[in-house]
Amino acid sequence: MQTLIHNHSAGMVATVNEDGSPSVSPKATFVIFDAQTIAFGNIRSPGTLSNLRRNAAIEVCFIDVITRKAVRITGTGSIISKAKASLAMITAFEGQWAAYVPRMSAFVSIAVSEAELILSPAYDVGFSEAELRTANLERLNEL
Repeated sequence: MQTLIHNHSAGMVATVNEDGSPSVSPKATFVIFDAQTIAFGNIRSPGTLSNLRRNAAIEVCFIDVITRKAVRITGTGSIISKAKASLAMITAFEGQWAAYVPRMSAFVSIAVSEAELILSPAYDVGFSEAELRTANLERLNEL
């Protein structure tokens, strides 16, 4: 699951709006700290941060469209200003997202409570990862 997140670092982040409705927003600056912690840099996410200040519940879904596999992360989000971020956090973001760090106003650390690998129903009917990779690459290359 960590490999999928690392290779496909754009995640769809779900938080809860003030009225209880869901809010989903793409974020593409994820880093993995360990098996229990991932984070993303806040660049343009005032709604996400506002939602997390009221309700720290968060889910993130990462998808590999080539192999038709996904990872759903459930956890608790914490907003950390750049000024209060640890050296390890700053270093991790600079290592992967150096060009974006100056634009980040904060980091959102996610304490992972659950991680689930999700496979396409195509696997259930007998397709292999290699077959899906070939078919989906062909489809994408046709675009």
